[in-house]
Amino acid sequence: MAHIEDYALIGDLRTAALVATDGSVDWLCLPRFDSPAVFAAVLGDDGNGRWTMGPSAGGRCARRRYRRHSLILETDWIVSDGHVRVTDFMSPTGPEGQLVRVVEGVAGLVHMHTSLALRMDYGRIVPEHHGLGRQILATTEHQNVCLSTDVHMNRVGGCMTADFTVGAGERLTFVLTHAPEPNLPAPADPVRSLAATSAFWDQWISRCTYAGRWADSVRRSLVVLKALTHAPTGSILAAVTTSLPENIGGTRNWDFRYCWLRDAAFALEAFDATGYGEEVAAWTDWLARVVASGSSDVQIMYRLDGARHLPEQTLDWLAGHRASAPVRIGNAAAMQVQNDVWGEVLSVLCNRGPSDRRMRRILLRGLEDSWQEPDNGIWEVRGPRRHFVHSKAMAWVGVDRVVRALEAEDATPETLERLRKLRRTIHDDVCHRGFNTALGSFTQCYGSSRLDASLLLLPRYGFLPWNDPRMVGTVDAVQSHLTRDGLVLRYSTDARIPNCDGIPGDEGTFLACSFWLADALHGIGRTDDAEALFERLLSLRNDVGLLSEEYDVATGHHLGNTPQAFSHAGLVSTALRLSRQLPHSKEPAAFESWSDAAS
Repeated sequence: MAHIEDYALIGDLRTAALVATDGSVDWLCLPRFDSPAVFAAVLGDDGNGRWTMGPSAGGRCARRRYRRHSLILETDWIVSDGHVRVTDFMSPTGPEGQLVRVVEGVAGLVHMHTSLALRMDYGRIVPEHHGLGRQILATTEHQNVCLSTDVHMNRVGGCMTADFTVGAGERLTFVLTHAPEPNLPAPADPVRSLAATSAFWDQWISRCTYAGRWADSVRRSLVVLKALTHAPTGSILAAVTTSLPENIGGTRNWDFRYCWLRDAAFALEAFDATGYGEEVAAWTDWLARVVASGSSDVQIMYRLDGARHLPEQTLDWLAGHRASAPVRIGNAAAMQVQNDVWGEVLSVLCNRGPSDRRMRRILLRGLEDSWQEPDNGIWEVRGPRRHFVHSKAMAWVGVDRVVRALEAEDATPETLERLRKLRRTIHDDVCHRGFNTALGSFTQCYGSSRLDASLLLLPRYGFLPWNDPRMVGTVDAVQSHLTRDGLVLRYSTDARIPNCDGIPGDEGTFLACSFWLADALHGIGRTDDAEALFERLLSLRNDVGLLSEEYDVATGHHLGNTPQAFSHAGLVSTALRLSRQLPHSKEPAAFESWSDAAS
């Protein structure tokens, strides 16, 4: 079975597929990111659906790459008989849910084999097949998929297979299309679709304003973040997969195919700082539609279309990636209280100038009602709610951003005075109850001695200056006690004490948190160390520049859902900071430096 880092991503801003180094498509949901999968081998085995394409001799490719700054994947095999290339893509400008595979002979005459095993409903149902040869319709009660190809396909059990040869200069195409009705769709033009897809990505990346030393890496991560946007709605999902494990053989397996407001906020900061204001505007429009009434209606995550119901269930017929069960769909964390979300979203809304005042009022009301209450925190723990320091500090961020917006709008003195007082109250509360003098560090919760990587973010939002001794102590404590081989854990999962998240087992180092440490080292003046850590993190990307959620320092393998928005947003933001290209308006001054600090 392929490892998580063996997969490349292709997508059309409506759904996405994962392609392994042996040419097998092992994950694809149709027609949408959060629809049931028709290929689910990444979470089970060959019997759960996959689409192989490669030389008959099999094996890993010789090399693969994306075409320029796109999601057009080119995979090359060089075998004894010749050289063949498979180009895989999904077109953002084409029909919904269409995967195109183009086989080209580069040299010699290569014997090829393909096997299409569609398994609907997350690998559970073998569809009925209608037709043979070059156009085949696979149907179930709820899903219909059509294959159109230049190659004659044969039925072998529940699979469609073909053996064929391709010579130098030859091109053979395969087009898999989601069909809304159980009818054969009109034939596609793969060559025209490829040209349109290439033009789309060339135009999109041309808007990037970053021109620093890590330009190629930043652009690749921006393309990944764009691939995680759902174009019809403007929402942004956390990852394209579900249940890829945070620990091989463990149970920390979650469905990330939804829009977390927090995760989206980090992606939006990366977009906004690199010239992609349209993506920010599309998401805020989506949020305005989702937030239909008062604060009690605001959840921490939604389906891509804004639906609120995400019941969590397990798919017992899937063994899990490398026997890491259970496989889950839906996410019970949607009903959690996570008080940091108010600040993260308000920061995005208010940093872009005049914001939607109605939405701002709804979010501020929710913040004021809940900030003093315990919550499930940024890491959405499934244990008891706590007074998480990061959540309290982000409540301060939300109030602060509203104060600054109201100051620019000449709000009434009474309103400003009330909110300035609340801002100071929250700040004092965090500094007095969230700092452990014995450790010389902020801690995960009030009254706790545990550390938490989210504390590295406090100066990023202007809560304290980087050179404040309390922050320097926090950075030192995290680096000394919350790292494995120099990479950062979210929090301790020491087996000798109960996990704060209420879930047994360990997990890998968290890549976004490791980028945050690089930011923090830069902030406290240790720029050489920051750049060294950043370069190491870049080296952890797979061969096509993708990062998952976590990394196992013991085995060198990726862990968690992939590709992960949190990780790629962290890469972009850290590159901007180390390049000193983050616009000053996006980096708030520390609280103590403001003239109204004593308010």
